[in-house]
Amino acid sequence: MKTVLSIAGSDCSGGAGIQADIKTITANRLYAMTVITALTAQNTTGVYGIADTAPDFAAKQMDCVFTDIRPDAVKTGMLSRPEIIEVIAAKLQEYKAENIVIDPVMVSTSGCALLSPDAMNALMEKLLPLGTLITPNVPESEKLCGFSIDSEEKMREAGKKIFGLCGAAVLVKGGHFGTEAADILFDGKEFHRFTAERLATKNTHGTGCTLSSAIACGLAKGESMADAVRHGKEYVFGALKANLRLGHGNGPLKHTWNI
Repeated sequence: MKTVLSIAGSDCSGGAGIQADIKTITANRLYAMTVITALTAQNTTGVYGIADTAPDFAAKQMDCVFTDIRPDAVKTGMLSRPEIIEVIAAKLQEYKAENIVIDPVMVSTSGCALLSPDAMNALMEKLLPLGTLITPNVPESEKLCGFSIDSEEKMREAGKKIFGLCGAAVLVKGGHFGTEAADILFDGKEFHRFTAERLATKNTHGTGCTLSSAIACGLAKGESMADAVRHGKEYVFGALKANLRLGHGNGPLKHTWNI
């Protein structure tokens, strides 16, 4: 059985973070493992508290996973402090982790900041260069590339710029230009464009977490980068289209729509 490790924060409301990742990996019929980097008090209306995991305890979780059930792919999500980023990066290098999908979580769906400013340098210098694929949305891509993005052409420029900075393939996601929702993948050699029907729903809590986990599943199975992204997007589209209606804010996806 193929295995995927999620390194991320916990969402007590179950829609994002570790909980979304476990649901996604399981729904895609792979074995899920976790390293919890933070506890959050959050729900569909916002993030109301964050308690970071001690770096040495995060390292101990990494040791326990890699020395027993080695993951076929890894995804990272919320890493809010430079100390956590540094220890996670060091352990990924120590164990020569493969198929690393990095979701550079900076802001929650509800608009709450999840990455401290001093953690940005650690993210750029320590973690992103280890990635197989980085999956920033447009606002995150703007922070990483240093210029505004208002068109698909700018998304392509951003993907190329971020690749140049860290050497990992880049999926710039969440572009809503024209009548389609287009994502642009730059794998270092060529661009791939993925489109999907734009769904009129506010229930998008955990979409980024879900997509990065679904892509990691594809890479764990041995799929090409483009196929892993395509299948990941198809899974997320189905989870959104199922239109689960829970909570008073940006509701969660229906991760079990395909079961």
